[in-house]
Amino acid sequence: MILVIIRMKVLSEKRMELSQTITSLSGSIRMEKGCRRCDFCQSMEDENRLFLLEEWDTQENFKDHLKSRNFKVFRGAMNLLKEPYEMMFHTVFHPEGMEKI
Repeated sequence: MILVIIRMKVLSEKRMELSQTITSLSGSIRMEKGCRRCDFCQSMEDENRLFLLEEWDTQENFKDHLKSRNFKVFRGAMNLLKEPYEMMFHTVFHPEGMEKI
């Protein structure tokens, strides 16, 4: 499984616009092949700090997502940010037998 965490710091006057854009994209992203999760969150300490959390079943499906129209729209919305976004990727696996520990 591929876990993706995208951290964003939005301009306060653009927070609503960016939030609406990402919220509208979330449903479409969830429908993409291999998407297990797509959650949009806001920091409790700083309302201008936003996060997009995604889980993908395979690296191939995640790569297809990066080429998708949804991701292109997301990248276009990044001009509303105060600073460049951070995108982190983690590969998560469950070794055989670990679930019994």
